Amino acid sequence: MGDYVDRGYYSVETVTGLQEIKSLNKGDFELFGVGGESIQAKTLLVALKVRYPQRITILRGNHESRQITQVYGFYDECLRKYGNANVWKTFTDLFDYFPLTALVESEIFCLHGGLSPHVDTLDGIRNFDRVQEVPHEGAMCDLLWSDPDDRCGWGISPRGAGYTFGQDISEQFNHTNNLKLIARAHQLVMEGYNWGHEQKVVTIFSAPNYCYRCGNMASILEVDDCKGHTFIQFEPAPRRGEPDVTRRTPDYFL
Repeated sequence: MGDYVDRGYYSVETVTGLQEIKSLNKGDFELFGVGGESIQAKTLLVALKVRYPQRITILRGNHESRQITQVYGFYDECLRKYGNANVWKTFTDLFDYFPLTALVESEIFCLHGGLSPHVDTLDGIRNFDRVQEVPHEGAMCDLLWSDPDDRCGWGISPRGAGYTFGQDISEQFNHTNNLKLIARAHQLVMEGYNWGHEQKVVTIFSAPNYCYRCGNMASILEVDDCKGHTFIQFEPAPRRGEPDVTRRTPDYFL
């Protein structure tokens, strides 16, 4: 559900693997986060594509933007590996075409961040002009930056972009759009997933041991044919020759 870059030293390989599988197989994915080394990432994506050929969709996160990738490592990674910014520019142009949301079995609304006070229906979201850089404000920005909160109503986000939204907001959105669940990412949760708003919202974080130092589990959400769902948790794979990390962990994930 977004944020495939700025996850460590192998962001280029990860997002390249995603696009390679997408191009070769012409399918639609449902992918709740990915990260890792080049061979492992591509092998996993191939296996997922073979097993679920019509179920892969790559959603955009707030890190799939020109501004954020210059702050949290992806731009620097491209310069180190390729010597100029051309690869970074190509990727960020590609990010503009990623979808913002997905709908699973007409019941589970998937997106990276959260809800927006500027749009309250799925049809309103479908009408977005989304092929652009992530704006600093407005509904598109909110979908990638907002977070659920224990307080009711809308609140000012401490991130400086998007909003916080309470249980009353998520319940009304789900009721209006005949949804059962909002599945989102955007926040580090130590067990890999975390329920909120009386199980109307779930946060799923699929980058284990974030930034090689947070010690968190990761998870994915598996939805079966009967619309039941199960969380699969996993720990980071052992790494050899792990690169030194010089940038601090982004505060807004913690």
